[in-house]
Amino acid sequence: MSRTGRALRWLAALVLVLELAGCQTVQSVGDRLQGAVDRVMGSKGQKLDPWESWNRKVFAFNEALDENLLKPAASAYAKVLPSPIRTGIGNFLGNIADAWSAVNLLLQGRLKAGLDQGMRVAVNSTFGLAGLLDVASEAGLEKNSQDFGKTLGKWGMGTGAYIVWPVFGPSSVRDSIGLPFDWKASPSVVFDDGRKKVAITVLSAINTRANFLRAGEMLDGIALDKYTFYRDAYLQRRGSFDDDEQVEVLVPATPASAPASAATP
Repeated sequence: MSRTGRALRWLAALVLVLELAGCQTVQSVGDRLQGAVDRVMGSKGQKLDPWESWNRKVFAFNEALDENLLKPAASAYAKVLPSPIRTGIGNFLGNIADAWSAVNLLLQGRLKAGLDQGMRVAVNSTFGLAGLLDVASEAGLEKNSQDFGKTLGKWGMGTGAYIVWPVFGPSSVRDSIGLPFDWKASPSVVFDDGRKKVAITVLSAINTRANFLRAGEMLDGIALDKYTFYRDAYLQRRGSFDDDEQVEVLVPATPASAPASAATP
C-alpha cells in the first residue's frame, strides 16, 4: 500500500474512533490541551501579543524575504503563466487541501459538512480533471476551508497568544500546535516525501503569492502599521467561527454532562 493510502486509512480510523466516542470526548481533549498550555505559559496565554518584540523582528524578516525573493519570483511567474493556468494550479493544490478540510470537519463532529466537502473533492477529482477545474462550486458544493487549528478550537481550546514564525508567518499558540498536522496533509507531503516536496512547496507559495500581487500593493499603500494590521486581521479571522455551521452532536450527551451552551473557541 502506498504511503498516501496508509495515511488516509489512519485518518479515517481516527475519525471513526472520535465519532464513536462522541463530542464530549473531543471536548475533553480540547480542555486538556488548553490546561496544558495554560500551565506552561501561565498568564501569557491570556494576552493578545505578549511576544510583540520577537514577533515584529520575525515579521520584518518575513517582509524582507517576500520583497527580495518571493515577490520578484511571483511577478516573473505571473508574466510567464497566464491567469487561467495559475487558477488551475491553485485549484489542483486546493483540491488536496479540501480533502484535509473534510477530515477536520468530521473530527469536529460536523458529519454533513464533512460529507459535503468530501463530495466536493470527489466531484472535482472526477469531473474537474483531477481538480484543475472547480466544477463543484458551480454545482453548489462550496469550499469550506478547515485545518487542525480550527478543529482544536471546536474541541474547546482557546486561540492563545499571537506569534509570528519565520517563513510560515502569522499564527497563534493553538494554530502552532496544529501546524505539524496540517503540514503532513499538505500537497507537498501527500504527493512526495523526497526531493519533489521542496519543488511542490515552492510552486504552491509562488502561485499563491502571484494571485495576490495587486492586493499586496494596495495594502502597502493603505496600512500605516502593517504588523498591527496583519495581527488584528489574523486574530479576528482565526478567533471567529461565525461563518461555520452549528456543530452536529452525533452522540447526545447525558443531561448531567450536557453543556448549557455551545462552547466558543
